[in-house]
Amino acid sequence: MALSLKNKLVLITGASSGIGEATAKLCDQLGARLILIARREDKLKALANSLQNECLPIKLDVRNREEVENTVKSLAKEWQSIDVLINNAGLSKGLNRLHEAPIDDWEAMIDTNIKGLLYLSKAIIPGMVERQKGHIVNLGSIAGHQTYPGGNVYCATKAAVKSISEAMKIDLLGTNIRVTSIDPGMVETEFSQIRFDGDKERASKVYEGLKPLTGEDIADAIVYSITRPEHVNIQDMIIFPTAQASATLSFRNNKKAH
Repeated sequence: MALSLKNKLVLITGASSGIGEATAKLCDQLGARLILIARREDKLKALANSLQNECLPIKLDVRNREEVENTVKSLAKEWQSIDVLINNAGLSKGLNRLHEAPIDDWEAMIDTNIKGLLYLSKAIIPGMVERQKGHIVNLGSIAGHQTYPGGNVYCATKAAVKSISEAMKIDLLGTNIRVTSIDPGMVETEFSQIRFDGDKERASKVYEGLKPLTGEDIADAIVYSITRPEHVNIQDMIIFPTAQASATLSFRNNKKAH
């Protein structure tokens, strides 16, 4: 029997758009209380105002270790017992060859995708261990399983997420805390616009000629994972659109797969 999310406390990073926003809306529909974290305060507040249940929006950059630690420590008592941590914040910058890429792009990806995830996890997991219950969901990617041209550092960060997720499960064995890695293929969100510095035309071509996944599709997978019976742990889930077979192979407009 599926677990109920009613009155469960769920923390979601990167909640202002895409997968994070879709997950917040679905969890809200199922009765969860939400802590929503993102850098864009206007979008975060708009989302919070649209939800039905208790919600605490927090403007926070997960790359800032001190800010993360102080934010979690200063949570009011009613917001401290987090049942589910969804480490969704992440980004990709560029498709340059390794030796031609701007180092600032590397820093942005490493600081967000790896260090940001670690900072939040380090701040939240001890409370879960003390309570002997909880669930951590890390948003990985097919890029963590298969390296593709131009992916270099981004793929490396998502491979790190895969390894960190596996390590968490090992380190938390015996605590009743579950760990899940959700690893999507092509999902149409703001992801490609950010990768290409706001170039919407270039971003749209990533999904041209096929039907990609949506934020709602991944939110559905996340919620499925966190509502399984307590003895069931969905350790990892790779999700592709039907028109995609690997990190580099897809089928577009009935033309040759590429």
